[in-house]
Amino acid sequence: MQANIKEGSTVVTDGWRGYSGVSQLGYRHQPILGESVGEEELLPRVHRVATLLKRWLLGTHQGGIDTVGHLDEYLDEFTFRFNRRSSTSRGKLFYRLMQQVVEISPRREGASGTTAGRH
Repeated sequence: MQANIKEGSTVVTDGWRGYSGVSQLGYRHQPILGESVGEEELLPRVHRVATLLKRWLLGTHQGGIDTVGHLDEYLDEFTFRFNRRSSTSRGKLFYRLMQQVVEISPRREGASGTTAGRH
């Protein structure tokens, strides 16, 4: 957390006890307890993205995904699509995809079948 969030920032979390030390790290901690608000009101953007991801995985892949070997790739594709869902220039999607293909270094398969050198 300290490497990614500026000290003094307000950190909004659910009521999990693991976040109890956030205030001692120099953050303003704002826990939102699930019992005090409805599920959709508790971190609504997180719930929206999680719901869309679940629907996308079950719809596109019919629930038959290999989460052990390919979850990173599925999440990368979902992120790519989610970030471009309201793009006004849909014709540039293929162009941007090809641009990323050229700019990202290739990955090599390790001996155990896992991807090595992932950034």
